[in-house]
Amino acid sequence: MAKKNKHIKTNAIRILETEGIPHELLERDLSEEANAAADGGLEADVYKTLVTTAGTARNYVFVIPVLCELDLKKAARAAGEKKLEMLPLKQLTDVTGYIRGGCSAIGMKKTFPTFLDVSAQSKPAIYASAGKPGFQMKLAPSDYAKVTDAPFVDLCK
Repeated sequence: MAKKNKHIKTNAIRILETEGIPHELLERDLSEEANAAADGGLEADVYKTLVTTAGTARNYVFVIPVLCELDLKKAARAAGEKKLEMLPLKQLTDVTGYIRGGCSAIGMKKTFPTFLDVSAQSKPAIYASAGKPGFQMKLAPSDYAKVTDAPFVDLCK
């Protein structure tokens, strides 16, 4: 069951608060199906953060619906690269500062070029990791794009 939680402070939440971006922080029971929106929203409104690499120190972040698979060719085109690969999981924490299941495009150790799937544009709100496993933030896609400087791009297969 989801519940609102105002006590956790992750880098992502601190940045949203500093920028004055309206959001809700939601905690979900990790035993629930991972793709279910925390407050009963549609599964199609839940977005995941994927980190890719085009070589040493060239990382890119893609935020796509959990129901979709990242098209690496479309992603590479958006990033202006010939080829992208998924960042190996063992490098995720070192590169982003986040762990698997809690990775957010907001508040990474470094700012990487970020892209948000075009499907988010038509939604009043999306759910994305708040920077810690079991926590999601609900916010307007335009605000997510603004805080991450992410263009809306077609990224799914």
